[in-house]
Amino acid sequence: MQRIPRDQARKYAFDARDEPLLKVRPGESFEIETFDASTGFFKTADDKAIPGKRPGFDRVPAMANPLGGPVFLEGAQRGDVLVVSIEDIIVENFSWIAVGPRRGPLGESTRWPEVSQEYTTKIFKHTPGASGTTRDGTLHFSDKITWPITPFIGTLGVAPDREVTTSLDGQGEWGGNLDIRDVTVGNRILLPIHHPGALFFLGDVHASQGDTEFTGTAAETCATVRLKLELIKGKKIPWMRIEKPQSIVSVFASRPLEVAVETATINLIDWLVTDHGFSATDAYCLVSTCPDFRINVYQMCKIRHLSFVAGAELPKRYLPK
Repeated sequence: MQRIPRDQARKYAFDARDEPLLKVRPGESFEIETFDASTGFFKTADDKAIPGKRPGFDRVPAMANPLGGPVFLEGAQRGDVLVVSIEDIIVENFSWIAVGPRRGPLGESTRWPEVSQEYTTKIFKHTPGASGTTRDGTLHFSDKITWPITPFIGTLGVAPDREVTTSLDGQGEWGGNLDIRDVTVGNRILLPIHHPGALFFLGDVHASQGDTEFTGTAAETCATVRLKLELIKGKKIPWMRIEKPQSIVSVFASRPLEVAVETATINLIDWLVTDHGFSATDAYCLVSTCPDFRINVYQMCKIRHLSFVAGAELPKRYLPK
């Protein structure tokens, strides 16, 4: 199986000018070994998020969320849709979160000075499950609080059309740093392609995260991701989409949040009309009446130019057979 090893997964931009590290065929499984968001800086609680001590943080924007790629998919052309099927995510034996001055919405808090005046790094131990791996393992938040490891890919996408954007704050219809917990095993991610070969990048795995990534970091970790890429030829989609086994999700990022929510929902309506045979009226009324329609707020971090990420989700049982 072809693989991008971790020491090569150190790109910090979605750049169409980069030479591909892999060339794969549609349906061919391959692996990318990812660094965590800090490129390995955080290993113990003594490693603090002090910008002057972090490699790459003397750059603007800072070098964070390293990526493996690009991966060249044979037969992919501009105007096609890339389908990313995530087959497995095996995280390493720990993850971390870092808070402190000017980090996150409480980075200047006077109400709780402990989170705004001191740098704090928490290291979470991962223990394997019955499989002997972290695939079904446990994250230990503390001696008393644990939960199942629920990994997902925080940053992925194809090379944008006419721009170069960083893995820290780049976002668009092509993907980017979106921190969507539904970008995980068993789901399919759909992305519009702008260049021959698609030029796919991936990194920034999280061992777990709730909605919004409120502090600006979550359970950041290294991982090995197995996936395959496929094509839908000659199809256009307005933005990233996710197909889960039981539902479909239309994604959009913008500020303010209500624009992301509204546009994700409008794009879901378009999906229902274009691909599933709904009339515009029925689709419009469905998202306002169906009790199982949901809005997911995946990412709402105030970091540089990051927009807020929303997903409009509808169960597949409401789609015509």
